[in-house]
Amino acid sequence: MIRQPNVEFWYEFASTYSYLAAMRVEKAAAEAGVVLLWRPFLLGPVFKAQGLETSPFARYPAKGRYMWRDMEREAARLGLPFYRPKTFPQNGLTAARVALLGIEPGWTPAFTKAVYTAEFGECRDIADPAVLTDILTALGLAAEAILAEAQTDANKTRLRRMGDEVQSRGIFGAPTFFTEDGEMFWGNDRLEQALDWAVAQARRSDWPV
Repeated sequence: MIRQPNVEFWYEFASTYSYLAAMRVEKAAAEAGVVLLWRPFLLGPVFKAQGLETSPFARYPAKGRYMWRDMEREAARLGLPFYRPKTFPQNGLTAARVALLGIEPGWTPAFTKAVYTAEFGECRDIADPAVLTDILTALGLAAEAILAEAQTDANKTRLRRMGDEVQSRGIFGAPTFFTEDGEMFWGNDRLEQALDWAVAQARRSDWPV
């Protein structure tokens, strides 16, 4: 019997292409028989390490124009709503801290998709605590308690440690996928390749010796 492989999904709430990936990754992983591990992180420190103070899409106008048009095309192809945020990149710090809290109880996927929908599907400001409160409440969660816990020193440290792992593993953008053998796949358009690789590796490891 083939063991069910894992794939890590590293994403940043301000990332446009992470939005596309987040809205389709669960179904794709389920169809492939892959266990999905959600890994929210911050791209800001990564960009600073690259000598950038903001997203490359904001830093380089031609690249930004292409990205926005590409997002329109891809969102339409996937049947997703898409609006360009009034501020880009948005500040996803609090959202990332909240998402970390939901990993063990299991509500991180639903929260993540709701945040992306608010940001890119409804043009709302995800840095606004009221927006996150609305999302958590709609999910039937204790919004006030969760937002308070998200700002504790312990949870802030947890997110910083995620950032350390990002740097040590060579992540340079989002979304990024890792298979169990350490293979890295970058970009929404590499989701299927990551899942296929994970399944192929699991089959090889389960072959009789």
